[in-house]
Amino acid sequence: MGLFDFARNIGKKIFGKEEEAPAALTQHINEDNPGVNGLQVEVKDGVATLTGQAQSAEALEKAVLMAGNAMGIQEVKADGMTITDGSQVGGDDEFYVIVKGDTLWKIAEDAYGNGAKYTKIVEVNREVIKDADKIFPGQKIRIPKNI
Repeated sequence: MGLFDFARNIGKKIFGKEEEAPAALTQHINEDNPGVNGLQVEVKDGVATLTGQAQSAEALEKAVLMAGNAMGIQEVKADGMTITDGSQVGGDDEFYVIVKGDTLWKIAEDAYGNGAKYTKIVEVNREVIKDADKIFPGQKIRIPKNI
């Protein structure tokens, strides 16, 4: 599963019918705007297509994760997004899909050798993880390497 692939039947319920998805996803991303301007979202057959301008690769990655972690979305296409600062997607971060039994402490322990560093994971995923005690299998998050 790459950055832009997601589990379609898992995630936060943001919309009911697919025709509601573009407006619902646009609103969802804009509420916690990770640094995206002129965002437009189209959804067809579980594939969300994002267009607009991201201030950085990190902002684009966050928008993709916000859209992809919505129930009903199995893939996010962001070819129509431009990155204004010239950074590249997937730079120093890894992407991790939460599995049953995971905790953020355990994920931080595996990634950094220190479970207490889970707060950094929460910090960089604040648009996706609203409550550190409420993560779910299938959810995709960023694991920063430079902490």
